[in-house]
Order: sequence, then C-alpha cells, then structure tokens
Amino acid sequence: MNYRRLNYRQPFFAGWQLTTQRTLFFLAGIVAAVSAGCVNKAQPQFAPPPAPVTVTTAVMQDVPTYIDAIGKTVARETVSIQTQVSGRIMQIHFTDGANVRKGDLLFTIDPRPYQAALKQAEANLSRDVALKKQAEANLAKEVAQAKWGVTQVNRYKDLVEHGVAPREQYEELRANLDSLNANVESARAAVRSADESIKVDGAAIESTKVNLSYCYIRSPIDGRAGQRLVDVGNVVTPGGSSNQDAGTSRNGMLVIDRLDPIYADFTISQSELSKVQQQMREGSLKAEVRLPDSTDLPVVGQLTFLDNAVQTSTGTVNLRATIPNNAHLFWPGRFVNIRLILSTIPQAVLVPAAAPQTSAEGTYVYVIKDSVAVKSPVKLGQRQGDLIVVETGVKAGEQVVTTGQLGVSAGGKVRIEQPAATNGSK
Repeated sequence: MNYRRLNYRQPFFAGWQLTTQRTLFFLAGIVAAVSAGCVNKAQPQFAPPPAPVTVTTAVMQDVPTYIDAIGKTVARETVSIQTQVSGRIMQIHFTDGANVRKGDLLFTIDPRPYQAALKQAEANLSRDVALKKQAEANLAKEVAQAKWGVTQVNRYKDLVEHGVAPREQYEELRANLDSLNANVESARAAVRSADESIKVDGAAIESTKVNLSYCYIRSPIDGRAGQRLVDVGNVVTPGGSSNQDAGTSRNGMLVIDRLDPIYADFTISQSELSKVQQQMREGSLKAEVRLPDSTDLPVVGQLTFLDNAVQTSTGTVNLRATIPNNAHLFWPGRFVNIRLILSTIPQAVLVPAAAPQTSAEGTYVYVIKDSVAVKSPVKLGQRQGDLIVVETGVKAGEQVVTTGQLGVSAGGKVRIEQPAATNGSK
C-alpha cells in the first residue's frame, strides 16, 4: 500500500518542479532583454572621420590621338668610298669621325702614273695633228695636179678632134689623169686616217684625265666620316680591296653617313593601317621622336613613307619618318620611341592618370562635391603624359581624388590635403 501511495505522489511533484523551472527561465529572459535595451540606449553611435585625400581639378584642352611605337634611326644616305683606279695612297686629308662637306678631299692616290699617261696621250695627239696637216698639204697638191690633168685632157681632146694632135698623146694624158685622181683619193684617205687618230688621241686624253681626277677622292655628300679602313702607303684597286698589313684585304676605304636629316623606321599593326591611311588622305602626319633615356622634348618630323604591303610573317606595316638632326642627337642604328600623331580631339577632359580606379564594376573616379566623395563611373581615352583623357563621367572643373582612394567610401566625407612637397622644394 505504501508503494502505491508513493507512485501517486511522484508525478505531481515532478510536474510542479518542471513548471517552476520554466517560469524562472522566462523571468531571466525578460531581465536580460531589459538590460540589453538599457545598455543600447546608453551607448552613443560614432561616424567615421573624413578620409584625407588630395584632389586635382579636371582640365579641358585639345589633345592628339596617336600610335606609339618603338623604331630605329637610319642614316638618310650612306656612301661607301671606294677607289676607281689602282695606286698607292699618298695622303689622307681627314680624321676619323670628322664631319665632312660635299667636295672635301679625303684621299690622294699617287697621280704620277696617270700624269705620265696624260703626257703621252697629249704627245700622240700633237703627232697626229702634225700628220693631219701634212696629209692635208699632200691632198691639196694632189688635187691641184689632178685639176691640171683635167685641163690637159680637155685641151688635147679638142686638138685630136681637129686632127692637130695625135690620139696616142691624148690617151697618155687620160691615163695620167686617172693616176692623179687615185693620188687624190689616197691623200684624202690619209687625212681621214689622221682625223680618226686625233679622235682616238682625244678620247685617250679625256680618259686619262678622268683617271687622274680619280686619284683625288672627294666626299660625294655632307655627312660624318666613320673609321678609315686604309692607311697611307696601302695599294688600293678598283672594287674596294686594299693591301694592308702584309697583304690583308679589306673592302672599301671609308663609310660616310648623312645624319641630318635622319630617318626613323618603325612598324604598326595592320589593324591600325586604316586609321593611318585615312589621316594621310587628309594631310601629312607628324611624328614625335625621342630617345628612350631622354627627358627632353621630342623632335617633331613628318611621316614620309608607308610601305605598299603588309608583312605576312608579322602582320605589320613598315613606316618611315624624317626628322631634323642638326645637333646629331640621333645616331644611326639606335632605338627610339616614336609617336605618330593621327588627329586632334578638341576640348577633351583630362584628369591625372593616378585618379581612375578599377573594381569589379569597371573603372571609376571619386568626384568631390561639398566635401563628399561621389563615385563616378568613367570611360577613359588615351594617356597624355601624366594625364589621361576621360570621355565620359567627369566634367571640366570638377575635383577628382588623386591619392587616398583606399580610405574613401562612396558618399563618405573627405578632408582635402595639400599635395606633399617634392624633393628639393622649399
């Protein structure tokens, strides 16, 4: 009996205990919620401080469109000096690397053999002129005798017809006249032969004079001399070979390059060819050329050559610009940076190249309006030195953030600071 009583009372006691625990948990939750609300009401909210930035005002100006390329300078004229006569070099009239003018004397080859040949040709001419005079005198004498013979024949012909003179004498005079006429023709042939000899002698004189002039080698162009390839005493022969240092042969005697103006050769992709052709039809194109290690302003020249075919192996087109080089700043064979100017964009908006940023949404800049950074998507054009063209997204006169973008949030406050002073500034 006692066992059953205990079983009846146990469920009642367990239910009461469970209800009490639930009540306590509920009251504890209410207390915690009230406490949390009090804490939140008591804690104030703080706004982030303005981000420090530097800004630059967008500017508007005319800017060019261009194609950048790497090219190489090439001498406008290159002449290899070679001898046209054989002989020993007697004198060298320049120093290696000197600037020479057209007509300047460079080398003297021993002229004495050609001077002797000239004297011999002139002597032959004098002899043949004397022979011609003698032949002409003989011709005059033979012509006179032939005329007298004709007179005699005609006179005896009349006498024979009148029976005064015998026919035998007449026939003898006719035979003598034929002999005189033959002598005339022979004298004329002698004169013609003398004329031919005189012509040959004249040609020999001219040829010898030309060879003699080749003994004095002069510069055919204005330019800069390279390193000479022969020395005094070397024997040179036509074809460019020279005897030097115990029989060593070397081609040519000297190379002269014309450096002003100078060419700048470069290539562009065939995808850019249409733009270049279109601009060429509208007028000549300018090319700005500078050395890779130079900070000076570029030298401006003109595009003077566009090849007539695309290189199938590379898909590029060869171009050439001609630029002034009076200071000899550019040297043949040196690499240069070339900018081919195509056209001009009027009143383009430019910002510093450091202003645009890139995100997953695209390129943008921060524009400052009432000390607030406004995120503005932009479309960029070509770079212009330290600036870059903004086709859309920024107007001239607006302030854009150039440094401090990492600390800026769209719509956030900013604090504009002055740009840091450059090294060496006071």
